[in-house]
Amino acid sequence: MAVWVWFVIAGLAAAGGSVLLAVDGGRHSAHQRERRRWAALRGWRFVLSDPVLADRWRHGVIARGGAGLAKDLVIGSLFTPLGRRAVQIFDHEQGGQISSVVVAVQRRVPAPDLVAELWVPDPPLPRDPGLTMLGPVGDRIALVNEPDRVGPLMSPEFVLAAKALGGDIPVAWMEQDWVLASAPCSATPSRLERLLRVLDEIADLLDAAGLEKTTEPAEFADFFRPGQ
Repeated sequence: MAVWVWFVIAGLAAAGGSVLLAVDGGRHSAHQRERRRWAALRGWRFVLSDPVLADRWRHGVIARGGAGLAKDLVIGSLFTPLGRRAVQIFDHEQGGQISSVVVAVQRRVPAPDLVAELWVPDPPLPRDPGLTMLGPVGDRIALVNEPDRVGPLMSPEFVLAAKALGGDIPVAWMEQDWVLASAPCSATPSRLERLLRVLDEIADLLDAAGLEKTTEPAEFADFFRPGQ
């Protein structure tokens, strides 16, 4: 094959690569504008990147690929009958690629030593030596660190709320003073809004259970510790 043909092929490949990069960059810019506009409409704050935020958690999707980076982060709060509840939404970058969108809702009654993960049964369940399979919770499988303590939280109301997460949400989990979920990278602001409402409901149920525990005798009152 003539040398000039190789030059033509190389030129076409370079041009094609440039087009793909431009298209990908355009998609990211559009996504970023959409996320920024959503934050503005809500009166929330938008941050391009936070290199340490995801280090706050270690379960759910965080466990599958490491903490990574939080990109296109939205920080705000939900108005609830009991007051405001902090929320954080970010694109989770692992290994240089956006793997999911993480949605986090803060609880008022934290349980720093309790962990519960609710996975859809389709993908292989993670192998975490610190977690035990509790069993089905609605359409999901629960992995928890202390079955005797987490089990009573799985009330019928909790099961209904878990079902409302939707089949496109691979995992939701409780860790420290947060309730979190992983959404697909393609999730729109309207889909994230619906997910926020469900996580807020789950957080309310967990907080109510924690508040009830604080009225029990002293030896049981540390099931949850009231937030600061």
